Amino acid sequence: MTLRTLELHDFRAHAESSIELAPNINLFVGPNGAGKTNVLEAAHYLCLSKSFLTTTDRYVLREGAAFFQVKGEFIGTTRSQVAVRLVFAPREGKRMFVNGTPLERMADIVGLLPVVVFEPGMQVLTTGAPETRRRFLDNILSQAKPAYLESLINYRRALRQRNEFLYRNRHRPVGQALLAPLDQVLMNAGSRIIDVRLRFLNEFKAYLRKAWEHLGTEIEEPTISYRGLIAEDGPCAEEDVRLAFANELRRVRDREWAWGRTCAGPHRDELIFKLAGLEVRRFASTGQHRTFGIALKLAKYFYLDARLEESPMLLLDDVFDSLDQRRTEAIVGLLLSPATGQSLITTADAGNLKEFISGPQNRYIHVRQGRVTPASRPPPAG
Repeated sequence: MTLRTLELHDFRAHAESSIELAPNINLFVGPNGAGKTNVLEAAHYLCLSKSFLTTTDRYVLREGAAFFQVKGEFIGTTRSQVAVRLVFAPREGKRMFVNGTPLERMADIVGLLPVVVFEPGMQVLTTGAPETRRRFLDNILSQAKPAYLESLINYRRALRQRNEFLYRNRHRPVGQALLAPLDQVLMNAGSRIIDVRLRFLNEFKAYLRKAWEHLGTEIEEPTISYRGLIAEDGPCAEEDVRLAFANELRRVRDREWAWGRTCAGPHRDELIFKLAGLEVRRFASTGQHRTFGIALKLAKYFYLDARLEESPMLLLDDVFDSLDQRRTEAIVGLLLSPATGQSLITTADAGNLKEFISGPQNRYIHVRQGRVTPASRPPPAG
């Protein structure tokens, strides 16, 4: 999918910005705080209905404005044209329109316009809390598999309702019979989620190895495994997962009544990354954490590109400042590949990147104080 035009209205630093984009590389250059990242954030809103920086839409609204709006026109290989508009107003909430038709749910946009984000803090995928790794997993699968997203929505709804019930009745169990209907929904959706995750990881390993090799990293081979109700090398059939889920809920029942929350399920599972047999989270160096994070994002791109009809858009937010020469060349090589789709890149200093993006398929764009200058070819390097 290629984003041809992007319009921002009262979006963060941008009062009004209209941008024409090139089909390959778009390099946004400007000082910190100029509004470069806002452009990538707006594109992400159009692809997934949300920001990659905050979970609160109100924070994106320009100070003093009544609403913000983002519009974009996409051209694809299987869909000739897709016009997307997203509007948010504090009192009315968020609405989204595709080719002029309002979406019944924000989730309906997911997977239509695939996207992968590279950020400076990608090492949080290995250093951060388990929730960060589950979110990474859910993002990939939600874009690649609509049925997974439905299961995830159903599971989160059942989990919220079950937690509310447990909390209201903590320290005074009211009987398992009243909890049984919620248990059924939770186990049905949760078992499907775990089953899909396990099957996915068996496929994703190859893409992670490919990404690792693309970065030209150390000879240690990266591995990824699943820690939860069922080990990755255990039974993978959905009915086996459901049985394990039911057994675990029985085991932790007293704890749940005491704590007032659900203590078993895919919302507590974990991804384990290793290098040379050692867990990355505990034993890796700072450089290895950074490289593993980049490799995971690359693997995500390779996987989505192979599984979906449209190539994902790549959003790279100030990532080159933290990369060494070898990693920079590896990423740039991917961006320049004829097989790679469109990318939007931000940087405070174009430096040597200028020489990579010459040509009519690429654009060099200045951003200053929330204003975007007309796109042009990059000036000579040096």
